[in-house]
Amino acid sequence: MERWLVLILTGSLVVATAAVAQDSRTVAGCTMRAGTLCADINLNGADLQGMNLARAQFSRSSFVGADLGGANLSEANMSRANLSKADLRKSTMTGINLRAADLRSARLDAALLDGAMLDSARFDGASLRNATLRDTSLRFANFSGAQMQGADLTRANLRTANFTGASLSGARLAGADFSQANLTNADLTAADIGGAVFTNARTTGCRGCP
Repeated sequence: MERWLVLILTGSLVVATAAVAQDSRTVAGCTMRAGTLCADINLNGADLQGMNLARAQFSRSSFVGADLGGANLSEANMSRANLSKADLRKSTMTGINLRAADLRSARLDAALLDGAMLDSARFDGASLRNATLRDTSLRFANFSGAQMQGADLTRANLRTANFTGASLSGARLAGADFSQANLTNADLTAADIGGAVFTNARTTGCRGCP
C-alpha cells in the first residue's frame, strides 16, 4: 500500500513539474511566467499565446508582431513597450501599465483592460472592437483611426485624448470624460454617451457627438 502511495505521489509530482515547465518556458533568454522581470528585452514576433504573465515586468521591451492572444497580463508593467502590430485579442490586461506604450496597428479585439493605465499610449490604427476599458486612464492617448466599435469605455478618463477619424459606433461611453479631446471626424453613432463630458472637446465632423 505504501509503495503504491509513493508511486502515485511521484507520478503526481512529475505531472505537476511538467505543467509548470510548460507554463514557464524561456524565450530570448527570459523565463516566461507570472511575475517575471524582463525589461528592455526583444521579443519581436514571439509566440506567447495564452501564457500567464500577470505582474510581469516588461517595461521598454519590444513585442512587435508578437502573439499574445488570450494571454494573462493583469497588473503587468509594459510602460514604453513597443507592441505595434501585436496580437492581443481576448487577452486579460486588468490594471496593466501601458503608459507611453506603442500599440499602433495592434489587435485588441475583445481584450479586457479595466482599470488599465494607458496615458500617452499610441493606438493609431489599432483594432479594439468589443474591448473593455472601464475606469481606464487614457489622458493624451492617441486613437487616431482606431476601430473601437462596441468597446466599453464606461467612466474612462479620456481628457485630451486624440480620436481623430476613430470609430466608436455602438460603444458604451457612459460617464466617460472627453474634456479637451479631439473627436474630429470620429464616429459615435448609436453610442451610449449618457453622462459623458465633452467640455471643450473638438467635434468638427463628428457623427453622434452632442
